[in-house]
Amino acid sequence: MDSSRNTLEQQYTEILGQLGEDVSREGLLDTPKRAAKAMQYLCNGYQKTLEEVTNGALFSSDASEMVVVKNIELYSLCEHHLLPFIGKAHVAYIPNGKVLGLSKVARIVDMYARRLQIQESLSRQIAEAVQQVTGALGVAVVIEAKHMCMMMRGVEKQNSSMVTSVMLGEFRENAATRSEFLSLVNG
Repeated sequence: MDSSRNTLEQQYTEILGQLGEDVSREGLLDTPKRAAKAMQYLCNGYQKTLEEVTNGALFSSDASEMVVVKNIELYSLCEHHLLPFIGKAHVAYIPNGKVLGLSKVARIVDMYARRLQIQESLSRQIAEAVQQVTGALGVAVVIEAKHMCMMMRGVEKQNSSMVTSVMLGEFRENAATRSEFLSLVNG
């Protein structure tokens, strides 16, 4: 076992005790170990780089029309409460001589989602990463997510969701391009 997981286990044991739990009861004996392992997995985006995730899957292409990858499911933890937010991302770009391997768009979403986040930052990080890798003429990202920090605590609104968008390049400057993207992801 690595030392960081061992430290996390000890800290989860302490947290459970501070909550008033009997950490020696049967149902909780392995909970600190499972929680530490789960948290390391849920935050594994910190161990990844953009270069590793895209792995050179950038290909020359004369394609010049919008590329859209819709409904990429995402799971993240809000940095304010460490509670999940769950949703989907729609990512588009306009190639400028290069196209990115299809699965790499989803891997970019996952890399940033698997970090403690707010949705607004997540949207921007994804857009800027796709821009950086592809050199696209424009990038658009829309994320719609449900936040457990709003559903399970606080105002407890079960049917609320949050939508964020980031438009770069042609998507920001050209209303027709932006409208085409939004109609594709909302249709």
